[in-house]
Amino acid sequence: MTFRGKRVLVTGADGFIGSHLVEALVGANAAVTALSQYNSFNSWGWLDEISCLESVNVITGDIRDANFCVDLTKKVDIVFHLAALIPIPYSYRAPESYVDTNVKGTLHLCQGALRNGVTRFVQTSTSEVYGTAQYTPIDERHPLCPQSPYSATKIAADAIALSFYYSFQLPVVIARPFNTYGPRQSARAVIPTIIGQIAAGKTDIRLGDLSCTRDFTYVADTCRGFLAIGQMEDGLGEVFHVGSNEEISIGRLLSVIAELMGVSAEAVADAERVRPSQSEVKRLRCDNTKLKLKSGFEPAVSLRDGLKQTAEWFSRTDNIRRYKPGLYNV
Repeated sequence: MTFRGKRVLVTGADGFIGSHLVEALVGANAAVTALSQYNSFNSWGWLDEISCLESVNVITGDIRDANFCVDLTKKVDIVFHLAALIPIPYSYRAPESYVDTNVKGTLHLCQGALRNGVTRFVQTSTSEVYGTAQYTPIDERHPLCPQSPYSATKIAADAIALSFYYSFQLPVVIARPFNTYGPRQSARAVIPTIIGQIAAGKTDIRLGDLSCTRDFTYVADTCRGFLAIGQMEDGLGEVFHVGSNEEISIGRLLSVIAELMGVSAEAVADAERVRPSQSEVKRLRCDNTKLKLKSGFEPAVSLRDGLKQTAEWFSRTDNIRRYKPGLYNV
């Protein structure tokens, strides 16, 4: 299957991965409708920065409204559902809002997609659903463990989507990316946190737990993985990982970024950035074998090359000023 001429809806299109996915889909000749969360500033988030915006039908609204989701999914072939609340620390403060958006929002979209005969519904998951790895690399059979309210709502959202596959034959497939990074990423994520502080001239970099490991994937590769999942002829009711199959500790990550940016930097422990002890995910490393065997997908951008491109983007004056690197915001 190709995307040429397909009517594709991307929710969360105004965000980090969503805006890059919109660009990738336009490049694949899809007819793209992009959902941006409604706001009174007439802002379309990161969609305002993409070069192909004239080729995109932008709609503003909120997936927490069930009737809106029915209208949104009319005349749509494929849904890529990325809209979600994602900052883990904020989920400790406001868990109910995560249930409203991540769980109920997914329910509303599934209901709309089912009513309107959507032919493929790609639900975006997260590696956080696994909690700390019980074995590595993590394959799709790994047990789930809700170590934060955020991860609990993503487990629930995935379950809602899959229940619509089993109960009503909604053609659902789960895309489960590991830690995506790159230009436009949220300021609360660790790579923008490190780059932002260095770009602001700091050498004492305030971080949380340095021993944790993550599997980082450059955003262009994550989008390629999503497109591979969206183009499959089968795979319905299944989960597919998108990741690099490599892990790096946060402490080592700081060293690599500092080297690439040509500075000497050291980590400073910041208690505010440390998760509750039983909530911290200590280790994540992806096994992407299933997606590779099904579609041939493999990441193409090395960590060093991706970090270099990301640092260059964040270091531009017009970009770094958006992030307020001196301010820690959960």
